[in-house]
Amino acid sequence: MIDKTIKDAKEAVKDIQSHAVLMLGGFGLCGIPENCIAALLDRPLSSLTCISNNAGVDDFGIGLMLKKKMVKKMISSYVGENKEFERQLLSGELEVELIPQGTLAERIRAGGAGIPAFFTPAGVGTEVGGGKEVREFDGKLYLLERWLRADYSFVKAWKGDSAGNLIYKGTARNFNPMMAAAGKITIAEVEELVPAGELDPNAIHTPGIYVQRIFQGKDYEKRIEQRTISST
Repeated sequence: MIDKTIKDAKEAVKDIQSHAVLMLGGFGLCGIPENCIAALLDRPLSSLTCISNNAGVDDFGIGLMLKKKMVKKMISSYVGENKEFERQLLSGELEVELIPQGTLAERIRAGGAGIPAFFTPAGVGTEVGGGKEVREFDGKLYLLERWLRADYSFVKAWKGDSAGNLIYKGTARNFNPMMAAAGKITIAEVEELVPAGELDPNAIHTPGIYVQRIFQGKDYEKRIEQRTISST
């Protein structure tokens, strides 16, 4: 069995070049590849296209990549927690493709499944549908949407083994599984790395065939995107 283990995040990102297309897993700040993002910040990268449901916050996650002007284009669904993102968008410094969340998820899933396009009702008659083919099925209009794929996918899992099999925990099982399948090279960071054969095959969410590099991460902050405290 192939051992896909690498030393750390620095080794994981060493061959990534400017202009690459990256997928970054997570929902808000939950289940994001914290170690890989930190390692990317140490690289002299620019003009990246980042596909992620969120754009992080100003001082964490993808927000730090935006602050360093590493990102040329964001393909996202929810971006409302990042003031730097807003500033770059309004000033014309950042290209942005906003996609309905379900459509974003399905475009990524389609990329991993080898399905180049599909029809969806979301966005018909709105700016989202501008320039896209529309067809009628059973009396309802649908938009043609294309798959999304990436040069590199960065995912974060709770547990993984040396063969690249991954298990996610709770809400961290969000965009990570589908992004793992949609990258030419998928890099997984995990909280616990075990030898191949120790994971229950029935519990595995991402089979190792989709993962090319895996390492055990460290110092996870696991921040809360928007903390709400009861006044009572």
